[in-house]
Amino acid sequence: MCKIFALAMMFVFAAQSAFAAPVVFFTKNITPSGLMAIYEKLGRQASGKVAVKLSTGEAGNTHYLSPNLIKELVQKVNGTIVECNTAYGGSRASTAMHRQVAEDHGFTKIAKVDIMDADGEISLPVSNGKHLTKNFVGANLKDYDFVLVLTHFKGHAMGGFGGAIKNISIGIASSHGKVVIHTAGTKDSGSIWYDDQDAFLESMAEAAKSVSDRFGHGERMLYISVMNHLSVDCDCDGNPSAPDMHDIGILGSFDPVALDQACVDLVYKASDGQSLIRRMESRHGIHTLEHAEAIGLGSRTYELVSID
Repeated sequence: MCKIFALAMMFVFAAQSAFAAPVVFFTKNITPSGLMAIYEKLGRQASGKVAVKLSTGEAGNTHYLSPNLIKELVQKVNGTIVECNTAYGGSRASTAMHRQVAEDHGFTKIAKVDIMDADGEISLPVSNGKHLTKNFVGANLKDYDFVLVLTHFKGHAMGGFGGAIKNISIGIASSHGKVVIHTAGTKDSGSIWYDDQDAFLESMAEAAKSVSDRFGHGERMLYISVMNHLSVDCDCDGNPSAPDMHDIGILGSFDPVALDQACVDLVYKASDGQSLIRRMESRHGIHTLEHAEAIGLGSRTYELVSID
């Protein structure tokens, strides 16, 4: 009888754990030690060949994550900074120019930098997709065992905001793959401008899920987002608007949907977040998270835990 009761209690505990809201850790300390503290609190060691996915920033932009801020963490995990070429022109549209920008912005001084679509692309299957059946990513993604997604959260001219989901969808997509996502699978090349905004946002979520699935639905990934230099424009803008709100902090989670939702919520709670809120709402940015949750990428319900 005691054994039956114990087994029943184990089943109840397992069921509760399965449905528990994902935890998002938070610190106001935007320093190398604060970044390390979030990583260590997550309690999962990045192992094997580690890709650190971040934005190297367009030439002329100064809002991207500072190499001085991230150096300790990137070197702790022996990570390679990974990017893919852009599809909109600019200074990172070709591999040679992209490498030069990465060098100019100081990233090559702290780690190796891999432009993953320099030698082509591979396709990842998209499950539960409304628009996409395949996601085209930089070919070198196959070389990595673990992905540390290091995101500068900010506004974005097309997506409303740029967070973890954008970082692993548009960010890991090859130049060709970016066109496919931006046009919700309707184009293979040409202009990324598309008139169905919700379809674009949904396609970002679908592409992100294919990357998450590739790495065991988060088993070999973790996500950290830094909320500083909170411009309404992204790091891909060579002439971004100046931030008009205060820096907030660093957040970390195993769930990219929960992480992005927590960042959005903190902007809404800020007393000076009006400009970024208008940018997010004008692009219906929250719909990315709605669709991401609907297709099983993660949960918009979360528990925010301060480590300060």
